[in-house]
Amino acid sequence: MTGPILGIETTCDETSAAVLDERGTILSLVIHSQDVHRIYGGVVPELAARDHLRRIEPVVAAALSEAGVERRDLRAIAAAAAPGLIGALLVGVTWSRAAAFALDVPWVPVHHMEGHLFGPALEDPAAVPPFVGLLVSGGHTMLLWVPEWGRYHLLGQTRDDAAGEAFDKVGKLLGLPYPGGPAIEAAARDGDPTRYAFPRPMMGRRAGAAAPGAFDFSFSGLKTAVAQTVAPLAEAGAVEEERPHLAASFQAAVLDVLAGRTVAAVEEVGCDRVLVGGGVSANRALQARIRGEIGPGGRLFTGSPRVSLDNGAMIARAAQFRLEAGDSGGLHDVAARAPLPGMLPWKPEMRDSSLGSAPGSEAQPSIN
Repeated sequence: MTGPILGIETTCDETSAAVLDERGTILSLVIHSQDVHRIYGGVVPELAARDHLRRIEPVVAAALSEAGVERRDLRAIAAAAAPGLIGALLVGVTWSRAAAFALDVPWVPVHHMEGHLFGPALEDPAAVPPFVGLLVSGGHTMLLWVPEWGRYHLLGQTRDDAAGEAFDKVGKLLGLPYPGGPAIEAAARDGDPTRYAFPRPMMGRRAGAAAPGAFDFSFSGLKTAVAQTVAPLAEAGAVEEERPHLAASFQAAVLDVLAGRTVAAVEEVGCDRVLVGGGVSANRALQARIRGEIGPGGRLFTGSPRVSLDNGAMIARAAQFRLEAGDSGGLHDVAARAPLPGMLPWKPEMRDSSLGSAPGSEAQPSIN
């Protein structure tokens, strides 16, 4: 069966719908970002769910209209089913399942983080496995070895705060607007990244790839260090003056951790192709840092901001893969937490046997 796929994303504070054709080309992408959370400096789950409920029908209608597609022409309807805020997830999953039932088309549940892996492939046909995948968003930080679509080896993940969450919380400490990531990146351009010696959590723990937690992340201690530095500055009324330097020093610490872990993973698996997905992947300083460290022979794949942030197109693209594979990925209903479908732990002895298509090989899997 051919035809367009409708993808719906409601995991957090974006209500998004997109239509993709059978080749994976974006026919439309509509994203409604919820502004109400700026008042609180972070996402309020109940408010997010209520806004999704109000917005989902007009957002879907706008996506279908922009694509020039009638509902009866859809091949399938997909929605992010996990992980995320339960109330928010329920809106997208319930709406999409009802619509799929009414239209008698397949309903495809999608893992939100698998969607982020497919994000760059929406714009770059070369963004296919094999690659080292760094997923960095508001709720997750994860490092993967991806020899082929649907086969994911977990190298490391955050033990506490995700990188995006740390950006948001530090942004709030610095009096910057929500979301904190873009605001900190902008402020950091005018700051001295060496002014404050913030810690690089867990960077000294890599005693070899077989060591427990060799590729894991932690950002809670860094966030606490910033808070302890800001407190006396706030009492002295000096935060505004020091804000660019605080932002630059914090961002430098995060980038050292993210880029350092990613380059170590490249060395470990023997593949210098890197894909970065998730909202934090839009950070240009992070992109430049990883691109510089993997060297001129490596490849870095990132998406534009519209496919890096939470969006329905990445959900539709992941659903397209699952449909063609005849596999639901083990998802059947909403879940606040769920493992990435097909994920296995990484073991050093798997290095030679897991490479799949060699980097640059013509035998790389197609995105179609």
